[in-house]
This record gives sequence, C-alpha cells and structure tokens, in this order.
Amino acid sequence: MLIAGVILAITYVGVAFTRLPRVNIDRPAAVMAGAVLMLLTGVLTFQEAVTAIDFNTLALLLGMMLLIVVLQKGGFFTLVAVKAVELAATPGKLLVSVVVATAVFSAFLVNDVVVLLFTPVIISACRMKGLNPVPYLIGEAMASNIGSTATIVGNPQNMLIGVTTGISFSRFFAYLSPVAVVSTLLLLGVLWVFYSKRLTRNSPGVTEPPLVTVPGSTSPGKPLSVMNVDHRALRRSVPVLLFVTIAFFVSSLVGLSIPLIALTAGVIAMLVSGIKPSEVIRNVDWVLLLFFGGLFVVIGGARQAGVLNVLLSRVDVNVSPGGIFSIHLFSAIVSQLVSNVPLTVLMIPLLERVPGNTLWISLAAGATLGGNATLIGAVANIIVAEQAYREGILIRFWEFFRVGVVVTFLTLVASVAIILLEFQSGFLR
Repeated sequence: MLIAGVILAITYVGVAFTRLPRVNIDRPAAVMAGAVLMLLTGVLTFQEAVTAIDFNTLALLLGMMLLIVVLQKGGFFTLVAVKAVELAATPGKLLVSVVVATAVFSAFLVNDVVVLLFTPVIISACRMKGLNPVPYLIGEAMASNIGSTATIVGNPQNMLIGVTTGISFSRFFAYLSPVAVVSTLLLLGVLWVFYSKRLTRNSPGVTEPPLVTVPGSTSPGKPLSVMNVDHRALRRSVPVLLFVTIAFFVSSLVGLSIPLIALTAGVIAMLVSGIKPSEVIRNVDWVLLLFFGGLFVVIGGARQAGVLNVLLSRVDVNVSPGGIFSIHLFSAIVSQLVSNVPLTVLMIPLLERVPGNTLWISLAAGATLGGNATLIGAVANIIVAEQAYREGILIRFWEFFRVGVVVTFLTLVASVAIILLEFQSGFLR
C-alpha cells in the first residue's frame, strides 16, 4: 500500500503543479509516468491495468471530439460566436450574450472546446468595439464551467460520473439544469457588480496589441463576418448535432448507451460532412484520451492497494444533508489543487459503494462549480488565459480570483440549496 500511495502522491503533485523546476514533465507526462510505475513496481499487472481503464468514458469523449472537430472545420462555432456578438449593441448586452451563449453550448458540447473556439472571436469583437476584453473573457471561462454542469456531456468529469453511475441523460439534466440556470444568473449579477462601470475602460493588466483578423472576417477594423464557413459541411453536420442531443435525452427509452450514441454521431458526422476523415481524426485531442487512460491506471492501482480506503475516512459520504455539503466543500477545495477531472477520477472509487445518486450529483456540481474559484481550478480557465496571453491580454490571477471566489461561493450555496431541496422532496435519491 505504501508504494501505491507514494506513486499516487507523486502523480498528483505533477498534475497539480503542471511543470516542476528542472523537470521535463507536465500533466499527461505525470499521469503516464505514474501509470508505468504502477506496473513496474508490481502494484498492477498489465492485464489489471487494462481492466482499470474505463473504455466507456474514452468512447464518449472520442465520439464528442469527432463531432466537435467536424463542426469546428465547418465554421459552426465561429458562426455562432459572431452572430451572438452581432446581436449585442451595448457593452452590457455583449457581456450577457457572451455568458449565455457560452453556457448554453458548454452544456451540450465539451466546455473546454467551446472556450477554445469562442475566445479568439470574443477578443476580436472587444477590440473592434474598443472594449476591455478581460471582463468578457472571465465571464466566458466561468460561464463555460457553469453551463457544463447541466449535462453528462458538458465536461469530462460529468462524463465520468454519468458513465460510472448509469444515470440517464434526462435525469442528470433534470437534477442539475436548475443549478446551471441559477448559477448563470448569479454569474451575470456578480460580473455586473464588478464591471458595470468599467466595461469600456481597459484595466491595468491589458495591453493594446494591434487588431487581429478573426477567422472569417474581411479585415480587423470591419464588422465581424463569417466568410469562411463551409455551408455544405454545416448542412450535413448540424442535423447530426441535433440528432445526438435528442438521442441523449431518449437514450434510456431506446436502450442505447450514451457512449455508443456519441461514438455513432461522431462517426456519422465525420463520414457525411465532406471533410477528409483523416483530417478529422488527426485533430482529435489524443493527448487528453491518453491522459484519462493513464489516470485510470494510477487510480486503479491505488484502489487495489487499499490507499483509497484511507481517503474515504476523510470525507462524509453519508447520503444526508451533511454529505451533500461535505462533497460540495471537499470537491471545491481540492479542485483548486489538481483541477476537477483528476479530483473526480479520485473520488469515483470512494462513492461507488454509496447507494443512490445524491452524492454523485453533489460531486458533479461541486467539482465543476469549484473550478471557478481560481485561474487554475479548471482547464477551461487555463485555455482562456493562455489564448488571451498570446494576444497580448493578461488576465491576472488575483483579478480572476476576486471575481471567482464570489461566484464560486454564491453558486455553491445555490447548488447545495437546490440539491438539498431535490433530496428532501424525494426527487433526488
């Protein structure tokens, strides 16, 4: 057990601190090194390591990635983002448009990909309108996390929970969509309090690089347009997106698993879009899939060695109001250290013996909403910050934190209250 515990600790240190001084290691490398160490030290056999990998989750991720790549290549996300920006005549309306559009699309598509594709458009729109981009980018990052709370396919941690528990897509949505809606409204309120008087002024942390051309726009100084949209690809792939969304909701009725539906939709979109299939496959985030595979092996080794039994005693896993609060608080705090995906993988074996869905739903909400507290609390936050930095825009850690800690506190309170109400009424068990 000691060896497995040490490997687990070292792996999570590598995940938490991303890059250690004088060590050529990042999150995927830390996880893969941990997985190999579990094999080399005899904690797991090779066959046990393969068995520890959750291929259902990997299939769900792969299917969604294939669909998203096709939509991206067709210009779907640029089209949506540009149209949302065009509807906003004032800085306040633009902020609402960015938050709502990001939250909605993050609910039904993986939120990390949504911010990856929306961020350049938002930056360019702010520059064209002479606005400080920072409030809009902070709002985008937090809205992506909040919106993704609503569904099983909104983020990787929800996928893990959905696949592990077998909660139907519709029930998961019924449990957590109220949390997402209320939290989005709270986010808008907090952003308005912090930024209503500053939406037209650049903050000290923002430099003024030259205007850049948005993909699809004719020039930096002209209104946003969508010249590079592949309409043929969209005519073929958008119906697949609508189909998969409906299929998710009725999956329990038709007897098909969510991973199978996602994988089927991804393959259909790839084959009918007119985009070269090899190009679609090449653009899948294989590093993320490898990261998940390695993480499953590390947690599998720790579980088999009994390390997780020690962690179990530290968390209240009773199906009760206290358990709901404990899971929310624990996941929100720990997600600041290792981010929400590794946290969820760590927690899954601890909750598998607990009956019902209550604590699983609490974990989904707490781990996701907790990611808004700091700039490193969720992958989506890091993606937005890194893309902004490349464009000469600095989102300061403390500026994000002072907004994020308020948003996180209010949304976690709202989540606990809503889930408690669902629990006490018997709707959630």
